[in-house]
Amino acid sequence: MNTRRNFLKSSGALALGALLAPNLAAVAAEKTKIKNVGIQLYTVRNEMLADATGTLRQLAKIGYKELESARSEKGLYYGLQPKEIKKITEDLGMTLRSGHVHIDKDWDRTVAAAAETGQDYLICSSLPSNGQTVSNYKHVADMFTKAAEDCKKAGMVFGYHNHEYEFEKENGQVLYDVLLDNTDPELVKMEMDLGWAILTGNDPVDYFNRYPGRFPLWHLKDMDKAKQESTEFGKGAIDIKKMLQVADKSGMKYFFVEQEEYAGAPMESVKHNYNYLQKLSI
Repeated sequence: MNTRRNFLKSSGALALGALLAPNLAAVAAEKTKIKNVGIQLYTVRNEMLADATGTLRQLAKIGYKELESARSEKGLYYGLQPKEIKKITEDLGMTLRSGHVHIDKDWDRTVAAAAETGQDYLICSSLPSNGQTVSNYKHVADMFTKAAEDCKKAGMVFGYHNHEYEFEKENGQVLYDVLLDNTDPELVKMEMDLGWAILTGNDPVDYFNRYPGRFPLWHLKDMDKAKQESTEFGKGAIDIKKMLQVADKSGMKYFFVEQEEYAGAPMESVKHNYNYLQKLSI
């Protein structure tokens, strides 16, 4: 259950298609197919470390169009320079849309590097200070506001990616809600990890209704509730199609497929998940 956290510490169908664009687009009045599928590169983290360019080529061949990077042993871009990964992805017909980073002493350089890649979003991937308390989360909210202002000046949107621990409570108050309630909705966005939210017993739709437009990015994943870990689409307990059907409520603009554990080779899971989405009609 802690794999990602430990690593970081890692009316009709046409109208619906328009609401879900650019990730989802209607191709016929009676059917909406999913387009511009994204992937969080942590899904293929070892492959990216071994051969970043070759792995990106494989992802492009499968059909992935949108990318989100993650911190690694070789830096934010798997050993590539910001302008290098920008050119490689563009040449492959892909877009590095977002990146997972941490707010630390290198924050200014992190923002500058992300701006060089041309990405639109910069996502804090874990809490920048420890403490499962309302007080700490209010402190973090202030940090997020400052970080978001820095990103805005650099032409990017700042956001935060949840895990499971943000849904813990102190004195009955959900800590995740503290972040939402103490930040400017126009300045600080959220990347909803649907898997972790659902695994903790929360309904993402409830959040989409209470905080409309706050979730322009998603991590789309399926979860094995018994093992409390991610799995291939269609093999877990999450209704992927249902989630995509309510994307308009959240303000979702881009989603990234993410899988952290595998029964076999990661790239086979990546292919399975892409093909699963291609067979869906929303």
